[in-house]
Amino acid sequence: MCFGIFMSLNLVRGFPFWLHDVPDIVYRSNNEPFKFYMQNFTTKIVNLMKSEGLYATEGGPIILSQIENEYQNVEAAFHGKGPPYVRWAAKMAVGLQTGVPWIMCKQTDAPDPVINTCNGMRCGETFGGPNSPNKPSLWTENWTSFYQVYGQKPYIRSAEDIAFHAALFIARNGSYINYYMYHGGTNFGRTSSAYIITAYYDQAPLDEYGLKRQPKWGHLKDLHAAIKLCSTTLLQGVRTNYSLGQQQEAIVFQEETGGCAAFLTNYDGHNITVQFQNISLKLLPKSISILPDCKNIAFNSAKVNTEYNDRIITLAQTFDSTDSWEEFKDEVVNFEDTSLKSNGLLEHINATKDKSDYLWYTIRLEHNFSSTEAVLHVQSLAHVAHAFLNNIYIGSANGSFTTKNFTMDIPFMVKDGINNISILSVMVGLQDSGAFLERKRTGLTTVTIQGDENEFYNLTNYEWGYKVGLLGEELQIYREENVADVVWCKYGTSINQTLTWYKIFFDAPKGDDPVALNLSSMGKGEAWVNGQSIGRYWISFHDYQGNSSQILYHVPRSFLKTGENLLVLLEENGGNPLQISLNTVSTINVQKDSSDDQIASSFEDYIEMESYRYSY
Repeated sequence: MCFGIFMSLNLVRGFPFWLHDVPDIVYRSNNEPFKFYMQNFTTKIVNLMKSEGLYATEGGPIILSQIENEYQNVEAAFHGKGPPYVRWAAKMAVGLQTGVPWIMCKQTDAPDPVINTCNGMRCGETFGGPNSPNKPSLWTENWTSFYQVYGQKPYIRSAEDIAFHAALFIARNGSYINYYMYHGGTNFGRTSSAYIITAYYDQAPLDEYGLKRQPKWGHLKDLHAAIKLCSTTLLQGVRTNYSLGQQQEAIVFQEETGGCAAFLTNYDGHNITVQFQNISLKLLPKSISILPDCKNIAFNSAKVNTEYNDRIITLAQTFDSTDSWEEFKDEVVNFEDTSLKSNGLLEHINATKDKSDYLWYTIRLEHNFSSTEAVLHVQSLAHVAHAFLNNIYIGSANGSFTTKNFTMDIPFMVKDGINNISILSVMVGLQDSGAFLERKRTGLTTVTIQGDENEFYNLTNYEWGYKVGLLGEELQIYREENVADVVWCKYGTSINQTLTWYKIFFDAPKGDDPVALNLSSMGKGEAWVNGQSIGRYWISFHDYQGNSSQILYHVPRSFLKTGENLLVLLEENGGNPLQISLNTVSTINVQKDSSDDQIASSFEDYIEMESYRYSY
């Protein structure tokens, strides 16, 4: 089993928006403008690595480099432009002469000498192997959990399952496994992709805060130690496999010098006793036993010998004093406030250039309605919409990870004369995968008003006014040097708690434990600590059991001072900052509970999410 740094030049997750505006560009295809910028970027990164001596051939830790990412999932959409792009990308990468192998994951036709590799949870079962006998069998992403989206529970993959499939892959001639992720993280700022929560792979062996997830961390450590005991025999021995029963198999590596290592697999859901080399051995249900000497079991994937732990959240401070909070009510933009105007509904991202999640769509109607009641109908390809009539909030709607659009139907009372309609369109991250990302439309697509049965207005092609972002964003009032650029009021002054900024100062908790804000009382928005965004929050988006997908938000201690730390929140609609708390995060060893075996999201759920991810 090989250890080292795997450098992924994965352009898909990080296309800068300006690339979208390059004339005639088609991402990830045999397209000259795209290839020009892709080669520039790849060359720049490789040269940076070389300048620091980071490749293994220079004495550094990088042993593999990746070009492209799971391209075969979308290649068919590009028809004849796909295969030549794969060949070009491979040739371009190899030509940069890094001195280490290049790989393409999930690309069965990766051109020589680029190595095709596997990503997933069961590569020991699903991987068809390298496409050439001179290429090793590599598992470049062993998913220890899965990304989580708003409105869904986390996918909890057991330590036993990860260990089983990792051992199986090694037994079947696998030579490298890279865990994705081994250490969880945080999508600070606006870096998360569409509908992805701020915490990322928090269920990894090392969680978002860098704390051990037990028994996952310890069980994999034991697995690695057992495989290391077999390493010489795995490299030098001849592999054979034979049946030990209907659902039992022995995979044996035998050296000419007598060294022997065995992997005994039981696919059955029950305990089974087998005879192996004249020894009677008990195999646990759905497990692999590793015998470094073909006699003694050093590790069994289903037997966890390490301790279990739970996360402990310790209250450090509450923010329940109304005297400590101040608020600033952001402005609702009307048609006359805008300088950008267009006949028709503009595409959201093209208008914002991804400088903000927010785009105001505004229109002024000078109609005398025959009825006093009407319905505002909105169709959107964005993620959220908030509607205002004459500066008064009238309703919201949102989509989800598994829907490409949503509708909003809001009854409202109209007045004679001028009516100002302002709709705030909101994105919660950009799509990070799929074909033709440069063509994806976001934002409002249809706006109509239905009065009585004879009164209908299709406003879609009317003249609309637009403004990118919110005033507080523009002024960067989340930064201490800018906080005085607006007039803050005492908490509770605003009657309509939409688009409200809140600020408070606090002291850092003592000690070294990681720090987190509990935002369970808030609705949707973004939070900053000392000018650093700790990410978007969306507490009001519940799963099927009525629970928020994430309530704790990581505040790195590197963001904090000893005292007078500035916390600023932008709340889109609702929320109660008086119930926010500051906490420290730690772990405590516990006895295993039967609930530990419950999987929050099924394997089928993750398959469904992957299909939406590429078809979104």
